[in-house]
Amino acid sequence: MVLREALSIPIPLDHEASTTAELPGLRMGLAKPLPQMVVATRLGMSERWYRDLERGGTARFDPRLLALLADVLLLDADERATLYLYAMGGTPAAGPARPEDLTALQELVDRQMPRPAFIADRAWTVVGHNRAAAEWFPWMSRPGANFARWVLTAPEAREQVADWTWQARMTLAMIRFALARYPGDESVVALLTDVLRDPLCRRLWAGRACVVANRDGDRFALRLPHLSPEPIETVAQVLTPGGRPDLSFVVLGPPPGV
Repeated sequence: MVLREALSIPIPLDHEASTTAELPGLRMGLAKPLPQMVVATRLGMSERWYRDLERGGTARFDPRLLALLADVLLLDADERATLYLYAMGGTPAAGPARPEDLTALQELVDRQMPRPAFIADRAWTVVGHNRAAAEWFPWMSRPGANFARWVLTAPEAREQVADWTWQARMTLAMIRFALARYPGDESVVALLTDVLRDPLCRRLWAGRACVVANRDGDRFALRLPHLSPEPIETVAQVLTPGGRPDLSFVVLGPPPGV
C-alpha cells in the first residue's frame, strides 16, 4: 500500500497522482502541500518514517496510528474510510451469490412503487429495478445497464442530469472509493477504463481527487421531459443489504417536506 494512493488513486492514463499532503495543505489555506516533516511531527514519528510510509515501505499499520494520521490530514469520513481500506487491504469478498438473494431484494424493490428503485452491484451494474425506475430511465431495462456509465458517458445524461459536471465528479469519486474497497476488482477496473475513454471524464478524473462512499441523502434535479415539463427534484436513499454488502439498494424519493 502506498499512502498517497489512499487519497488520490493512481490514474492509469499518464496523469501524475497528487501526494497525500495536498488535501490538508489546501484545507489549511496553505495553497501548497503540507510538508512531510509537519505531518511526521504531528504523528510523533520521524520524517524518514513518514517518507517511507508514503512510498509504501511500511508494511504494518497500527489502527491507533491510522486514526491519528487521519486526524492530522483532516480527512473526512469517506477519505478516512479509503485510508483504512488501503491500509487493511480492502474488505472481504462477499459470499457466493444466491438466486434467492436477488429474488427477495427484487420483491422489496417492487414494493417501493411509485418511487423508482433499483439494485446495483459494486460496479453499479443494475441487477434489479421496478417499473417506476424503468419509466424514469428507459435504458435501465437493457441488458448490462450500468448507472455510473450512463451518468458519465450517455449523451442524454448530460442533458437530463442537472449540474452534470458536479454529479459526474461525484460519480467518479465513488469509483475511486470502490477501487479502494475492492482492490483489483475486474468489474470496477473495467468500468473506470471504459469511462476514461471519454475525454471529458478523463479531464474530470485528472482534476482534484476526492473519494465518496455513496450518495445517500444527496439531492438531485433531473430533466425528464417524457415525465414532466419541469425538472424533478429527488433525494437518493442508498441502503446496503446485510447479507450482500456488494450490492446497493437505491430508492429515489421526493425531498423532505414535499
